[in-house]
Amino acid sequence: MSKKYNVYGIGNALVDLEFQVDLDFLKEHEVKKGLMTLVDEDTQHRLISAINHNDTKKKSGGSAANTVIAISQFGGKAFYSCKVASDEFGDFYLKDMEDAGIPTNFDRQDREEGVTGKCLVMITDDADRTMNTYLGISSGLSKNEVDERAIKDSEYVYLEGYLVAAAGGLEALKHTKKIAEENNIKTALTLSDPSIVEAFKDNFREVIGASVDLLFCNEQEAKAFTEKEDLMEAREALKQEAKRFVITQGKNGAMIYDGDTFIDIEPYEVNAVDTNGAGDMFAGAFLYGVTNGLGFANSGKLASLAGSKIVSQYGPRLKWHEVQELLHELK
Repeated sequence: MSKKYNVYGIGNALVDLEFQVDLDFLKEHEVKKGLMTLVDEDTQHRLISAINHNDTKKKSGGSAANTVIAISQFGGKAFYSCKVASDEFGDFYLKDMEDAGIPTNFDRQDREEGVTGKCLVMITDDADRTMNTYLGISSGLSKNEVDERAIKDSEYVYLEGYLVAAAGGLEALKHTKKIAEENNIKTALTLSDPSIVEAFKDNFREVIGASVDLLFCNEQEAKAFTEKEDLMEAREALKQEAKRFVITQGKNGAMIYDGDTFIDIEPYEVNAVDTNGAGDMFAGAFLYGVTNGLGFANSGKLASLAGSKIVSQYGPRLKWHEVQELLHELK
């Protein structure tokens, strides 16, 4: 019997506010370049005021949200569990998800008062993205936001690694994985960010448990998690953590372990202007592929193509017609 959803995702709900800045700005304001840093609301407001741009690009975001939206754009079906407040940004977020064809737990759940989370995304001329995130009400995400019905009606659950940073988020990830495993639903996890891996390695191990069916990470995250300096050693060590995994390598493409052999995915040559959302897009395209009969190699090709397209423009999202063009290009 076919499932209603290809992927059930759970993660932070953040409205992305994206700006272009120069390296001097990051130095002047002591912002750690290229990483995601959790900040308080005052710090975020101060930085936005200092940037002083009028052309804010606003999107519903959060790592796993970007991934499930990509799945929907490719033609797949996804569900998203998150936490937003009953404020203006919460309204914007849910409307954006609805427009993308993504049902959420708020289709059957009321919102609480509070402040919806926001992610200040600062793009520098070298195409690097630096994020300062105020989680707001999303920091209170817990197993109360987990939708058991939607999990049971999905082929995969997709767990956002950023959630390991909070006790409630960690609990939600473990609860989601437990329901999935009890119902023979495959589990996928993204390691999300090198700094998160370094700080919360034990929490990641709690979520992974015996193993996950599919793990997504980049080179830095793979090395940080396995505590190996050599990528070849890191990929061997990851076999103990995941039945299958993908290591993205930026301009060098990606390597996939399909449970049996390694598959090298060639990169697509592009002029990168913004790496924000590249890993999320890669995961979305890949999960769409493996849940729609493309196999691991072709799913990897589609994901590499989609990732190359996303870094060649600003913002973490492709337009709907661009996604359809990618599918046509793969044929």
